[in-house]
Formats: sequence, C-alpha cells, structure tokens
Amino acid sequence: MKHLRFGYLTGPALGVLWTFVLAVTVAVAMSFATGEAFKPSLIWSVVFGIPTGLALVWGGTVRTASVVLSVVYFVALSLGIGPVLTQNASLVARVAAALFLGVGIGWPLKVFVEELGMGALTRHEFEDAVIRTLKGFGYIFFTAIVVIPFYVMVMTSLKNQAQLMQNPLDFSIDLSQGWGLFRSYVELITEFNFGSYMWTSFYISVLTVFITLLFAIPGAYAVARLRFRGQAAFSRSILLIYMVPMIVLALPIYIAFSMMGLRNSITGIVMIYPVTTIPVALYMLQGYFRGLPAEVEEAGLMDGLSRLQVIWKITLPLSLPALASVSLYVFMIAWNEFLLAFMLLDDPSKFTLTRGIASLNSSEIPRQHLMAGSVIATVPIMALFLGLEKFMTKGLTAGSVKG
Repeated sequence: MKHLRFGYLTGPALGVLWTFVLAVTVAVAMSFATGEAFKPSLIWSVVFGIPTGLALVWGGTVRTASVVLSVVYFVALSLGIGPVLTQNASLVARVAAALFLGVGIGWPLKVFVEELGMGALTRHEFEDAVIRTLKGFGYIFFTAIVVIPFYVMVMTSLKNQAQLMQNPLDFSIDLSQGWGLFRSYVELITEFNFGSYMWTSFYISVLTVFITLLFAIPGAYAVARLRFRGQAAFSRSILLIYMVPMIVLALPIYIAFSMMGLRNSITGIVMIYPVTTIPVALYMLQGYFRGLPAEVEEAGLMDGLSRLQVIWKITLPLSLPALASVSLYVFMIAWNEFLLAFMLLDDPSKFTLTRGIASLNSSEIPRQHLMAGSVIATVPIMALFLGLEKFMTKGLTAGSVKG
C-alpha cells in the first residue's frame, strides 16, 4: 500500500475503480429503462479511468469535470467505444447514458480525490480517499439491491401478456398506452376481489396494533418502573419467543385453532397476530420508559394521582414518539404477515392481502397480475413508513440513553 501513496497513482487507481462501478450501474439502468442493449467494459473503463483520475487530482472543478466527461462519453458512445458499449441505441438513450456517466463519474470522483496532491500522500489522505470511494460504492450497491427488484416488479405489472411473451427481459414501458398501463390493477380490484383483501388486512393490522399496545404498555411499564421478584429474569426473557421459529409453532397452532373452531376466521387471526408482536413491543417500550425521568411520575404520585392515572396523564403523553414507532412497526408486521394467514385461512372472502397475493401464484393467472398485487401490498406500507420515519427513528433511539 505504501507504493500507492502518491497522488499520481492513487488518483488513476480510484478513477479506474469508480469508472467501472458507474459503467456497470449505467449499463444496467439504461438496459432496464430503455430495453436497449448496454454493457460495461472493463478494458475501456481502465483506458478512460486512468486519465480521468489523474486529471481530477491535477485540478478542475466539479462542474467542469461533469461537462467535459459528458461530452467525451457521448462521443465515445457514438464511436462504439467507452466504459459503456451499445449498438443501435437511439440518440436520446446515448445522450442520457453520456450524461449519467459524465455527472456520475466527474462529480463523485472529484469529491473523492479533492484532498489529494500529485506527490506523496500522508496515510490519512490516502485512507480518507479510499474510504470515501468505498462509501460511494456501498451507496450504489445497496441502493441497487433495493431499487432493482422493485423496479422490475412495477414494470412487469404495467405490461400485458403479449409483451411479456415477446420479451420477458424488456422492462421498459410504452407510455402511449395511457391509462391502459394500469389494466392489471383494475382487473385485480374488479375481478380478483383485492379491494376486500386490502380492507381485511387494514382492519386486522389496526386491531393488532390496538391489542398489542393494550398489553404491552402496562407490561413494559411494570418491568421498567415496578420492583417485583423475577423482574430481571422476565425482562431478559421477553424476546425468547423469537428464538423459536414460527414454522415450528405452525402445526400446534393449526391443530389448536381447528379444535376450537377458530381456523378460517378473522377472529382467530386477530387472536394470534398479537402473540408475535407483543414481545417486541414490550422490549421497545420498556427501554423508552426507563429513559423517562422518574421524578416526574413521583411528583404526580405525591399530588394524589394513582399509578394508572400517572401512566395515563404523564407517562403516555411523554411516550408518544415511542408509541408511534411501536405502532408503525407492529402495523407493518401484521400487514406483511403471510405464514399464519396462509395456514389458517382457506375462504377467499376472508383472505388478507398477502394470502390473496399467494392465490395469484398460479399458471392460470398472468404474471403481471401477481406483480401488480405485490405492488399494491408494498406501496401503502412504504408510503406509511416514509411518512412516519422521523417518529419511528426518534422512538427507537430516545430510550437508548437513560435520561
């Protein structure tokens, strides 16, 4: 590594690495978006990455680097060379690819090497540049893991059977179809009863949240505030239920619910879902309650409030961030739960959303319907999470440090 601690070596090395990373990223993105053939080239990434890294170490601004590289890569794509290779791609596709390459390489790479000089580098300068580059690679890698499957799912749901049969790997869409793109979603609501599935999942999830909080709040408060024999053991054993896989409990639950007449009923589902959510709610809330100042509650007791009144009038208002985060987490668990619903529900009129999606996994039902059902199940909970993320983050971290 000591031999690389020179700006004229580190810059080109990082230039080659980042150029190839962006070449792969742009090639995949453009192939998915346009349906045209784009592929990365390691050899051309080396050829273009070395002078790029060297030039950015030498000097220049982010804007200049992005503009110059965009022009260079457009010319290279037109000539059939460069980090990304394509044949017969449209002019718009080549321009878009060149812009993505120019900005995606020039801007981050300039940030990565901005503190480097052409001469010898200190260990701090060298490691800082390498870490920034690896961090950028991590952002792209994990973003791709999340975005690509979701993109494929959405694009597949917007196609018809003829398009899927013609080219299953073409994930571009024809915007000229207008509202016809959403025919799979309309058919799910009108022909496959998905509106009923969504409503069933919604009120089951809401009931699960209510029942979970009803038991978890007093339980967590007792563990956090009261003193009783076995308190420490009980506190440590709250999450033991998660050491037992649900698949192990599936057969006993199925037998017990069949004997009690609760199988294939919403009542049975509402009874069993909180069993999986109460432990995690207890664990999250007890940490938050411990972080609240006990003096506030003691003042309430001295003013004549009962313990229940202290919980209702003092503790719960102070715990709203934690309650919001726990409610959101429990709602997501109930909304996405599949195993118990699949095992206990057979009547299509009582299916939850996940159970309804499983019923679409058939050779007789087009694949775009299955993907459309998956989008319907994913988008609402994603929007709910993004909208309430600040409450969830605050609730999860607020009890980590004792106040």
